[in-house]
Amino acid sequence: MAKFFGNLHLVLAAGLVLALLLVFAIPANTIPEQAILRWLHLFFGITWIGLLYYFNFVQIPTMPKVPAELKPGVSKFIAPSALFFFRWAALLTVVTGLIIAWRSAYLVEALTLKPGFALIGVGMWLGLIMAANVWFIIWPNQKRALGIVPADDATKAKAATTAMIVSRTNTLLSLAMLYAMVNFNGG
Repeated sequence: MAKFFGNLHLVLAAGLVLALLLVFAIPANTIPEQAILRWLHLFFGITWIGLLYYFNFVQIPTMPKVPAELKPGVSKFIAPSALFFFRWAALLTVVTGLIIAWRSAYLVEALTLKPGFALIGVGMWLGLIMAANVWFIIWPNQKRALGIVPADDATKAKAATTAMIVSRTNTLLSLAMLYAMVNFNGG
């Protein structure tokens, strides 16, 4: 068992097989493609927001307490790996969400905040802003702060502060975004 559970790819493959068995054994009350898109959207969203909360609730507050000789373990290995999944989960959450809205014929209504779609529209706009923050502000600054791209110490410090502020902004926005997403009942 330890060998199986020690291999993340095997665990994910088995989880996918189990989910697909469920898809075909007990169909959702919607067309299978839509059910699968919603499931993927939720999976990617949990991954994205889970990592956002990990960074803000665990890594950022803990790093000042980590002894200097141990910090490279986080900055050279853990953070870059977590940031990889963080940014791709953000993108895939947005893409699957937009496809769901388009296939359900409420994309334009939501993005233009039409009555009946304003709640999901606000959630979508918050998600789009947050994803843009991830790709265009947090990630470029984290690359400098973590030394993935060359930067002097002053630039690294400024980049770390910028990434933290924007990450905290995303944490702030996530609370309203999650409310809007889970409480939309139209479409």
